[in-house]
Amino acid sequence: MSDLSLTINGIEVAAREGMTILEAAQSSGIYVPTLCHCPGLTPEGACRICLVKIEKKKKLHPACRTPVEAGMVVITDDAEIEQVRRVTLELILSDHDFNCLLCRKSGTCRLQDLVNRIGFDEHRLDRLDRVAKDLPVDTSNPFFDFNPNKCVQCGICIRTCREIVGVDAIDMAYRGYEIKVSTFGDKPFKESVCVSCGECVERCPVAALIPKKIEYPTREVKTICAYCGVGCGLRLGVRGNTIIGARGDRDNPVNKGELCVRGRFGYKFIHSPDRLTSPIVRAYDPLERQAHGIDETGESSKPVTSPLVKQEGDFVEVTWEQAIKYVASSLDHFKGDQFAAMSSAKCTNEENYLFQKFVRTVMGTNNIDHCARL
Repeated sequence: MSDLSLTINGIEVAAREGMTILEAAQSSGIYVPTLCHCPGLTPEGACRICLVKIEKKKKLHPACRTPVEAGMVVITDDAEIEQVRRVTLELILSDHDFNCLLCRKSGTCRLQDLVNRIGFDEHRLDRLDRVAKDLPVDTSNPFFDFNPNKCVQCGICIRTCREIVGVDAIDMAYRGYEIKVSTFGDKPFKESVCVSCGECVERCPVAALIPKKIEYPTREVKTICAYCGVGCGLRLGVRGNTIIGARGDRDNPVNKGELCVRGRFGYKFIHSPDRLTSPIVRAYDPLERQAHGIDETGESSKPVTSPLVKQEGDFVEVTWEQAIKYVASSLDHFKGDQFAAMSSAKCTNEENYLFQKFVRTVMGTNNIDHCARL
């Protein structure tokens, strides 16, 4: 990739061959408004908000799709460009749900930001034939809703599903004023091939695709997803001592900000009242425990707790030391093919190595498998 030089708004900018005008401008801190552009996706130039002037060329060009050239002179902001952008924005607004006050995306909506930056002519907008959409909101998915009345047809969700997730669950359907984002056969999301990963929700610039519940955290905690052994990076949104959301860590080299349905939406188990926070064992009759030689305390005459010997068949809470002793005394009665073990993808490679070494050398068997094979 060779370096070249171009001029943007009178500023000399260094760029690499193959970069677009938008990428060159952003790398130099020059703002160019966009709506349908999303990093990591193929640019489409559908919104026409990023139109710029190029010296010696008659028409305006979309900055997101136009490659840079050596010596190119670009203007991203003048009266003509602003007028074109304002009219384009007004046409988008004329077909958009204007209930911004109660919109859950308010404050983080890219369309709202463009209105604040570019502005619009209120009298001209009022003269447009504004026909408010009244399409049904799809609430079938357990994690997010789809409101086609707020969609701006930017195509980001479609490209995300096709290029990043590889599912192709949605596409543009119908024509003209009836065009909209739809699943195959216009079925609800729950009945489609959607895998509920939420990548389209994460990238939607407006409130067309929105989580069921939005809460804003007071801080974020950087961590690793505990669901499998891939090692995806997470940024957990925390308010007080409660986790209220999760998003992908773009700095993590494993997932680069992308998540599956478990990583993005499967964090509620953390605060579940049914979650175990300490070891528990079944309390059996003392005579039966003695017959099996089970002694987790080291003293056969001393029970772990009173309920442990009195509540037959019930689970009681014990310490980790007691639990380990209990397991060790139980495993002492099984060897060879009497024993089998199942490992977990949540463990590290080192932990899985120690586990299989224990099974083969201590328990004397090769009956070991891994949950990733299921």
